[in-house]
Amino acid sequence: MNIYLIIILFALIGEYALQGASDYLNLKALGRKPPDEFSGFYDEEKYRRSQEYIVTQTKFNYVSSTFNLILILAFILIGGFEYADRFARRFKFGNVLTGLVFLGVLYLAYDIITIPFSLYSQFVIEERFGFNKMTIKTFVLDKLKTYFLVIILGSVIMGGILFFFERAGAYAWLYAWGLAAFFIVIAQPLYNMLIAPMFNNFTPLEDGKLRDDIERYARKVKFPIKEISVMDGSKRSSHSNAYFSGLFKKRIALFDTLIERHSPGELVAVIAHEVGHYKKRHIIKGMLLSIIHAGIMFYLLSFFINNDGLFRAFRMQQISVYAGLVFFGLLYSPIKFLLSIFTNHLSRKYEFEADRFAAETTRSIKGMVMALKKIYVSNMSNLTPHPLNVFLNYDHPPVLERIKALRLL
Repeated sequence: MNIYLIIILFALIGEYALQGASDYLNLKALGRKPPDEFSGFYDEEKYRRSQEYIVTQTKFNYVSSTFNLILILAFILIGGFEYADRFARRFKFGNVLTGLVFLGVLYLAYDIITIPFSLYSQFVIEERFGFNKMTIKTFVLDKLKTYFLVIILGSVIMGGILFFFERAGAYAWLYAWGLAAFFIVIAQPLYNMLIAPMFNNFTPLEDGKLRDDIERYARKVKFPIKEISVMDGSKRSSHSNAYFSGLFKKRIALFDTLIERHSPGELVAVIAHEVGHYKKRHIIKGMLLSIIHAGIMFYLLSFFINNDGLFRAFRMQQISVYAGLVFFGLLYSPIKFLLSIFTNHLSRKYEFEADRFAAETTRSIKGMVMALKKIYVSNMSNLTPHPLNVFLNYDHPPVLERIKALRLL
C-alpha cells in the first residue's frame, strides 16, 4: 500500500480513537454531586440536568465524528477526489479557477452532507436544554452569509496561494506565506468591520453604572477603548460570552445574555480578563505563532505539492497544485494535531495570566470567581473534565483550577 496513504489513514483513525478514549474517560469523570466550590449554585435537579447535557453532547459528538471518519475514508478509498477533479476540469478554466471550483465542490458537498448534524445539534439538543433561540430562517440566512464569505474570502486567499504555486517557482511558498501572514494580521479588523455585523446587531452600551465602571477601569489600566457594544447573542443562543477586537483602539462587545446574568462588578472582571490578554501581549504572541506556523507549513508544502506518490495514494490521474494542497493538508494532520496540543497548553497558561491580571487590577478576587462560576453554571459547562480531555482539547483550564489559582493570590 502507498506509504502516504498509510500515514494518512493511521493519523485519521488514530486521532479518532484517541478522542474517543478521551470522551469515554470524560464521561466517567462526571460526578453525581457538584464540587464543594459550587455549593449553592446548583440544586440536585439543576446539576443532574447539566450532567445530562454534557452526556448528550458527548454522545452526539461521537456519532458525528464517527460519521465524518467513515465519510472521509470512503471518499478516499473510492477515489472521490478524482471524480471531483474531473468535474472541475469539465469547465476548461485556467488552473487557478479550476482549483477554486475543485475546492468549492469539496467544501459545499461536505457542508450539505453534514447540515443534518448542525440542525440536530441546534434544534434538538440545544432546544431540549433551553439554549436555542435561533429560528430556521436565521439558520438559513447564516448559511447563505457564510457561503458568501467563503466565496469572497476563499477566492482571494486560496486563489492567491494557487496563483503563487502555479507561477512563482521555488519562491512560491514564501509569497504564499506573505499572503497568509497578511490575512492573519488583518483578521481581527476584518471580523470587526465586516463579518460580525453581518451576523449580529451591535448597539452602544447605554449610559449608567456599568458603562461608567468599564470606562473608569479602562482609564485606570490605560486600555484604549473605541467602543463598548452590546451584541444580540440571544437571537441565536442563551449561551453567554464577551470579547474585544481591534489592533489599536479596542471594541468591547458584551453578549446581551451576559449582561442579564451578571452584576456590574462581575462584568468588569470579565472585561478585565480580556484586557489582561491585551496587556500581556497574548494576542500578539498568538498572531506571531500563527505566522511562524504558516511559514513552516508552506515551506513543507513546497516539497509535496507535486509529489507523484501522494497523488497515486488518492487515485488521481493528473497532478495539480490545488489537489496537492488538499492532500498535503491530510498528510500534515498528525503534525497539526500535535501542534494543537502545544497551542492549547500555551492558551491555558495565558488564561491563568489573564485571570491573575483581572483579579489584581480590579482588586477583587471575588468578582472574577463569581463571574467564572455564573458563566460555567449558565452554560452547563463540565466542572470536572478528565485530564486527558483537558490535555488534548482544552484551550481554557478547568474552572476549578482557575478558581484555585485565583484563591492563592
